[in-house]
Amino acid sequence: MSNKTIDECVRANLETYFRDLHGTEPGGMYDMLIRAVEKPLLDVVMEQAQQNQSRAAEWLGLNRNTLRKKLVEHKLLK
Repeated sequence: MSNKTIDECVRANLETYFRDLHGTEPGGMYDMLIRAVEKPLLDVVMEQAQQNQSRAAEWLGLNRNTLRKKLVEHKLLK
């Protein structure tokens, strides 16, 4: 397991992303990053909450309906 914090991991990966672009300007990075982080976040939290959407929504600080909408968007409903 890494001793890096989540923000350190994100920063390192973003630096790699820019390096791999070789000077090409990126587009739509905000949405790309949010979707890349949101799906595994929701998946792991739902697993830890034993698929209990109310509990997961509380942990995430989201309204249950908002969580459900995001689960549908990411095709994570089981």
